[in-house]
Amino acid sequence: MEIYLSPFCLYFFTQTTNQILHISSETTKGMDGETPKLKDQILETGASSTQSFEPVNSICAHLNAFHVYASNPSRHVEANHYCTHLSADLRQCLIYDTPKNPARLIGIEYMVPKAVYERLDVEERKLWHSHVYEVKSGMLIMPNAIVPETVWDTAETAEMKELVGLYGKTYHFWQVDRGDALPLGTPQLMMSFTADNQIPWETVRNRDERYGIKTEKKRDLRQRIESPEILDDADSCWKGR
Repeated sequence: MEIYLSPFCLYFFTQTTNQILHISSETTKGMDGETPKLKDQILETGASSTQSFEPVNSICAHLNAFHVYASNPSRHVEANHYCTHLSADLRQCLIYDTPKNPARLIGIEYMVPKAVYERLDVEERKLWHSHVYEVKSGMLIMPNAIVPETVWDTAETAEMKELVGLYGKTYHFWQVDRGDALPLGTPQLMMSFTADNQIPWETVRNRDERYGIKTEKKRDLRQRIESPEILDDADSCWKGR
């Protein structure tokens, strides 16, 4: 199956891949344990030259935003998405708690356009969320430490024009916000913020400081992005459904 790449991914693939896929030999966060055995260290160090990592190497975009628990929208968690474009109609993302190793894989997200979403049955549509507010508010970002800011802003804004109309289905397996050392319990359906009065702005400001960006500036840059109609069944956790 051929992998679809958006214009953004095609242009920035070579600049960002090494940064996104950097492999570290540090131990994983979570449970305490001994340093990895010599066998594991050798495998980790030499794997790139002895094994194929095609699915992971297809990752072409890093998105950062915040997810809320559908069962309790007062709980939120920062989410770093590393996304592959399977086709023009389907993206899939691995979600980590941090962009640096050791990073915990906490969830997954699938994204589809309106044409696919509206064909789903009503109950299924309730499991999906929109991205309109995330894009227009400036809260959804694509972290960058390589490309000059003015160039990146233009490219990022162009990519947001594609993301604004997508619907996402997200599950988290590891509730790192409550301090779990392992992915415990059942998978949790996650949603996105949809209004300014829902946002933990201090948390967003802390995120912005780490990445050297300003959400407010991105909001201004995206004002000309058209806001598509959000189908009624999406974002169900904010509608008491």
